[in-house]
Amino acid sequence: MIETDIIIIGAGPCGLFTVFEAGLLKLKCHLIDSLPEPGGQLTEIYPKKPIYDIPGFPDILAGDLVDNLMKQIAPFKPGFTLGERAEKIEKLEDGRFCLTSSKGTKIVAPVITIAGGLGCFEPRKPPIANITDFEDKGVEYIIKEPELYRDKKIVIAGGGDSALDWTIFLAEVASEVTIVHRRKSFRGALDSVEKVEQLAASGKIKLLTESQVVGLNGNGKLNEVTIKHKVDGELTQTVDHFIPLFGLSPKLGPIAEWGLNINRSAI
Repeated sequence: MIETDIIIIGAGPCGLFTVFEAGLLKLKCHLIDSLPEPGGQLTEIYPKKPIYDIPGFPDILAGDLVDNLMKQIAPFKPGFTLGERAEKIEKLEDGRFCLTSSKGTKIVAPVITIAGGLGCFEPRKPPIANITDFEDKGVEYIIKEPELYRDKKIVIAGGGDSALDWTIFLAEVASEVTIVHRRKSFRGALDSVEKVEQLAASGKIKLLTESQVVGLNGNGKLNEVTIKHKVDGELTQTVDHFIPLFGLSPKLGPIAEWGLNINRSAI
């Protein structure tokens, strides 16, 4: 069990700056966020995008703002529980609150600050009937540790920047990389599209357009995917990991069930 002065739900920019303000009052903070890294959507969705609505900065890259905030709060030594969703809140007999995460982590404090923004960012999952059976058993929606894929056979699905960028990166790590996209053309950065096409032309990766992953097979762990091409029909491919990268969708999640006065997803 973790004990602190303030629990902050959400490790985006507002949650991070709350650590600084609380630190000035000698209050210790612990942040919880469903994403694997601090920064919220600034880190997860557009770290290289310039933003223009931050006081004192005519423009700043989203990722740089998060880096600055992390440096700013470092002297106050906040705690972090990342990759876990705030699931349940109970009031204890001594007046403090106990927050339980989706993985069973318990955090206790007299004060809870909700800085959840749009809510939890959850991956958009492809409509494959048994996909949940293989989550963390070969199916991942977010790449946290690239070394996990060293010398492995990988299938990536998606047509945006994330799918393209990870295909380029993992081409130097995995033993085999296949990128599958349901359309004929990609919607990512032109430079990334060209690099992926060059890797495919040189034989370093497989590129399958107008195709979708429609089936997963394995005994306790994923070992095969079924890919359906618009014209050529279905084929099966041996894999160690399937990584669908279709972006993230914000959901308010359990916060909506805590009895708060919520109007149009806002408190």
